[in-house]
Amino acid sequence: MSTATERILTSGRGDRRVRRDHTAPEPRRLIRFGSWWWALPAITLMVGAIYLATATGAFYAFTNWKGLGDFDFAGLDNFARIFTDPKMVTALVNTLVLAAGFVIGTNVIGMMFALALHRTLRTRHALRALMFLPVILSPLAVSYLWRFIFEYNGPLNAALESLGLETWQRTWLADPTWSLWVALFVMVWQASGIAMVIYIAGLTGVPEEIEEAAALDGAGAWTRFWRITMPSIRPAVVIALTLTTIQGLRTFDQIIALTGGGPVGATETMATQVWKQAFVNNNFGYGAAIALVLTLIILVFAVIQQAAGRPRPEEG
Repeated sequence: MSTATERILTSGRGDRRVRRDHTAPEPRRLIRFGSWWWALPAITLMVGAIYLATATGAFYAFTNWKGLGDFDFAGLDNFARIFTDPKMVTALVNTLVLAAGFVIGTNVIGMMFALALHRTLRTRHALRALMFLPVILSPLAVSYLWRFIFEYNGPLNAALESLGLETWQRTWLADPTWSLWVALFVMVWQASGIAMVIYIAGLTGVPEEIEEAAALDGAGAWTRFWRITMPSIRPAVVIALTLTTIQGLRTFDQIIALTGGGPVGATETMATQVWKQAFVNNNFGYGAAIALVLTLIILVFAVIQQAAGRPRPEEG
């Protein structure tokens, strides 16, 4: 005996069969194939402006070109110079330190604000806008503002003096001990908003019912966060980590505006060295080699993060 459910399913299959028999005729192959050509201008522009330019720079990385005139092939001399020159080694270490601190600081602060402004506060929308505001500002403008604040006669030292903390006053941007951390602070301050937005987007997909059920079962706030929230927002975490890693490794604007790479090279990064070698010292081949090494470092970190962020087979 057929049940009502089976009759409904059978009738549904029949309806679908009828609909398939009366579908519109398939469009002509020329139209379907021709639609691909609409993307050709954008593809051409991207290949010419990005991939072709990158390949050209990679070619010059193996030469001693000065930017004008003829050049000779230098083989791997430029790359050997990168890892033997003390200034470049310092720039590489600074780049990795800034990137690590930037990734940790930006994502931790962004996650904290995302959790705080996700559901509870009535003023969360206004607070989100205020938190995101530095992201849309020019990095150069923000850095010049903070440079004024960190000047020896600037507002920060004046505030410390008014509080009786003269011993805390520093030449923040001229002190090799502090200048790198000041630059890191400015970078994290400006970029934490973008991590917050990414995490808020991920948190909207976490069902409240699961968190409430876990709370009723006695799970604490940390347990709920680590066991429920983090696995649910893993794609958002991977995106935020990848974007902040790339941004941290190619830091340029803030360093140039705050310290110019000084004092005595204490804040030099690989990105600033690319600019100085290629466009200040006219060592275009050497600058291209530094840029290629930096590109490969960014690529390696991005691939590792994407691979680490993939769901495990047992997680579906």
